[in-house]
This record gives sequence, structure tokens and C-alpha cells, in this order.
Amino acid sequence: MIREYITTMKGFRTHLLPTDKYKTNTLVLKMKAPLAKEIVTLRALLPYVWQSGTKTYPSMKALRTHLDELYGATLNVDLTKKGEYHIITVRLDVANEKFLKEQPSLLRQAVQLLSEIVLSPALENGRFVSQIVEQEKRALKQRIQSVYDDKMRYANLRLVEEMCQNEPYALHVHGRLEDVDAITPESLFSYYEKALQEDEIDLYIIGDMEETSTLEMAQSYFQFPSRSTQEAKQASTPPKAITNVREVVEKQDIKQGKLNIGYRTHITYEDDDYYALQQFNGIFGGFSHSKLFINVREKASLAYYAASRLESHKGLLMVMAGIEPANYEKAMQIIHEQMKAMKQGDFTDEEMEQTKAVIRNQLLETLDTPRGLVEVLYHNVVSSRKRPIEEWLAKTDEVSREDVIRVAEKIELDTIYFLTGMEGEQ
Repeated sequence: MIREYITTMKGFRTHLLPTDKYKTNTLVLKMKAPLAKEIVTLRALLPYVWQSGTKTYPSMKALRTHLDELYGATLNVDLTKKGEYHIITVRLDVANEKFLKEQPSLLRQAVQLLSEIVLSPALENGRFVSQIVEQEKRALKQRIQSVYDDKMRYANLRLVEEMCQNEPYALHVHGRLEDVDAITPESLFSYYEKALQEDEIDLYIIGDMEETSTLEMAQSYFQFPSRSTQEAKQASTPPKAITNVREVVEKQDIKQGKLNIGYRTHITYEDDDYYALQQFNGIFGGFSHSKLFINVREKASLAYYAASRLESHKGLLMVMAGIEPANYEKAMQIIHEQMKAMKQGDFTDEEMEQTKAVIRNQLLETLDTPRGLVEVLYHNVVSSRKRPIEEWLAKTDEVSREDVIRVAEKIELDTIYFLTGMEGEQ
């Protein structure tokens, strides 16, 4: 299956994944820190400033020209939340030199460039370049703002804000609009130095490589301050006792209502019941053969879309449905009925088998791309629980009907959020 060689180095870990499956070599650097209001916006800005210029390539144009010279290498940055952690990802894909006539040392050049992006960014007077910072602040505001324009994403965000009030998870991955203006090249640089010292840092290298020399490259180009591995660990928010279900209705000038429902599963990636929870979600609303899809969307024709998804590291289950505002009560009733059916074991062996097959295929498909492979393996960094791929496939097959019912019984409704139109309002 997958061979992953993990080496702890000064201030970071290297994960080598040798394979001749891809025509490219992929480098992925991940930096993880606890979600916190004070730093979330600084973190959201940082990787975009990195990709706008380095010491050797001080502008985005110079950097992009260099990527083109590396046979069309591609650079991407993004931000994600996993549980109560905020994760910065920088990814560099470069051609495998074995497929090129001249066989330049492309992998070495890629490792060198990635280290420069993160460790030698473009500076002026010992801080970030103000022009770059201002430009990226404008772009960050647009990214935050774009959530408000996409009502599906907006409803999802609002459900999380309402459901996870006073929990770090309520913070938006791109930070807070009201904090962007106050960021200066100095304050961002000062936070950047802190992140290099305190974040938990993992470097993944995937591709056709010679392991010893690749490890030496990583060691020579990446020099982070030493840290104790405890620093980026964080106790997650204690489980919330649900005393009453919150119902939030928000009105905007929209035609299609967005119904988002949040449940606490009381199960995370750390738990033995994780595989059964995945199976539950697949039958309940995760896939196109699921109860929500068939009963809310197909049979009752009540929804434009109806699905559920898990946040595995936070233990949340979210249902999303696009409905006519007039169908709110009926849609709620049918969704409640599907949850009740799951708790009572009202699902067939065929649904069980079909769901296992889809989970298996999805996992194998994800592992088929370097990016997907890293995302699956990175769960083992975010969680203290390590799950080898072989275990994942085997345990998915072993999930029984009783397991799914047991998991279903733990799930509690927490918050209902409905974004609806302003009909009849003057």
C-alpha cells in the first residue's frame, strides 16, 4: 500500500512518500496552530503574502516567471480548519525530471524554492513589503466578502457561528473582516516570526525520488527554530451540553431558502466509532443514495439539494437543504423522520453495502492524487489517533448495523438555521 517515512528534524517533520505513480513530484508544507480570534486574520493573510514574492523573486511576476522556467511548476496556497486548528498549506507541483530530456535537478530546485517562499519572503526594511501587504489585504477582504454573496456558503458559515458560539471553531477560515485594516507590514512580520517558532510544521514530499538525498535536501534547505512538539497541541473545547435546540431565522432578499441544521455527534476522528459514524452519514445524507437525498429531494420534491456532511475533528454533523420558504415545516418534518429512522435501524443491508462501497471508492479515489493522499495522511497529524489506510478499508467493511444504530443514538440536534426571503415584508 502506501509507504510513509516520517523523520523528525529541527523544528519540523518530513514525510516522504516514494511512488512512481505520478508524472509529477509534489511538495506540501502544512503549518498548524490553534484557532484564535487574535491571530486568525493574520494567518489568513500570511500565505498569500508569501506567494507574492521572495527574496530572489521579489514580485509575483518574477516568482511566476521562475515557476514557468521550472517546466511549468505550479504553486498554490490555502487555509483550512480541522477541529479547533487553523492550517496553512503551501503546495508546489513540479514535473518529474526523469521524464525530461535534459534531466535537470528539478526536485532540488523545487525544495529550494518552497523553502525560500516560507523562510525568505520578499522584505523591505526588515519587514514585509507594504505594497504586497496592501494588495493582499484587499484580496483577503474580497475572499471574506465572497462568502456573503454565495448564500449556500453563507448559510453554512452562519450555522457554525450560531452553533459554536464562544468556541474557536466559530471563527471563519479567512479571518474577520473588521480586523483586516489594522494589519501592518510590521504586525504581520512579527506574527510570521512567531508562527515559524510555534506552529507544528509538516513537509510532505510525494513522487519518484531517492529517499536519502531527498531527506538531505529537506534538511539543508529548511531550518526552523527548534520547538517542543507540545506547543501546537491544544485541548479541544469540552463537549457542549445541549439544553435546548436553538432556532435562528434570518431574512434576506433571496428566492430560495437555505435550511442548515447542526447536530453534535459526540464522536471524532479519535474515537473507535469513527468508521460507524462515516457509515451513518453515508446512509443518512452523505451520498446520492442517502435518505435525505431520496426522501427530501426526490420523493417529496421539497429541496433543490439535500445532503449532510461531517466535521470529523470537531464531531459535528451538518445538514444542508435548499428549499422554498413555504416548505420549511414539511422539510423539517421529513429530515427529522430520516434521523429517527436511522436511530431505529430502519435501513436495509443493501444501503449498508452500497454505502461501504462508496466510502471505499471515495477513499481510493482520494488516494489517487498527491493532494488527496496528503489530506488523508494529515488527519494523523491533527489527531493523536493514527489510522493506516489498510485499517481504514478493513474497519469500514467491519461496521455492523448495530454500530450504526449505536452511533445514531448519540447524535443530538443542536441548532437550526434558516435563511429565508423577505416576502410580504414592507
